[in-house]
Amino acid sequence: MLLRFGTRGSKLARWQTDHVLLLLPEGSGEIEVIQTKGDRVLDTPLPLIGGKGLFTAELEAALHANTIQCAVHSLKDLPTEQPDGLALGAILKRAPVGDALISRSGKSLIDLPQNATVGTSSHRRAAQLLRARPDLQLLDIRGNVDTRIQKALDPNGPYDAILLAHAGLERLGYDTVITQILPFDVMLPAPGQGAIAVQCRDDAEIIAALAPLHDLATAQAVTAERAFLAALGGGCSLPLAAYAHIQNNTLTLTARVLSLEGTRCIEVTGTASPTDADALGAQLAAEAKAQGATELLG
Repeated sequence: MLLRFGTRGSKLARWQTDHVLLLLPEGSGEIEVIQTKGDRVLDTPLPLIGGKGLFTAELEAALHANTIQCAVHSLKDLPTEQPDGLALGAILKRAPVGDALISRSGKSLIDLPQNATVGTSSHRRAAQLLRARPDLQLLDIRGNVDTRIQKALDPNGPYDAILLAHAGLERLGYDTVITQILPFDVMLPAPGQGAIAVQCRDDAEIIAALAPLHDLATAQAVTAERAFLAALGGGCSLPLAAYAHIQNNTLTLTARVLSLEGTRCIEVTGTASPTDADALGAQLAAEAKAQGATELLG
């Protein structure tokens, strides 16, 4: 069965799609590059562009039109609700989930100078940075991974440091530019961060063809994270973080909701059977709401 896979055109998106095809039998897939709104609008901070699916809507439209049968996404970019006629066909084994600091001086987060300027386009990262270092000056940064690294290391640029996902840096071979992997007590990841998802037409034959790609433990962990996100509004621009993992057949989920300035932080944690991932995410979302999370998210 020959499947056409849609992908964004960035180097990281192409790496992820090529990786998916390498895991499938040779000759079973081909690639079509599709530009999304998030790729076209590069002069506006992501939270200001508005709407869900900034990096996915055009791919989903192509799936509906059957010009492609599958689309490869960074799971953290994919809205929690699947449109009618589409399905999550596979979630691959997760890469490192944390966030990496790249500083041109080689200094860690705690050692950056007073009032240092840090580049990020994420409300989640910004709020947690300010929680750890209220003195930091945050400056929006857009562009692909290569562009952001160049901006971060430019001796005449405006950034003392930037934050990027560890997974993307590792996939593109940029481990050497990482100054520090931020610990989870400082920086929890976005729901689904580090996981590659293959969205597809809701067709039994297509889903069966993708089955060898699916990693159950990763899927259960990210299901808990995304259930927490969905119960609190579902937007990827929210100052919200969640990380779940399985150990000794126990699923543990820790999640945070923060004020944009990082001055308030609600943190919840809980455990369940991996088969109850959805329920655990919903339960912790209810606990966070009881502590005022709805007001923090506006």
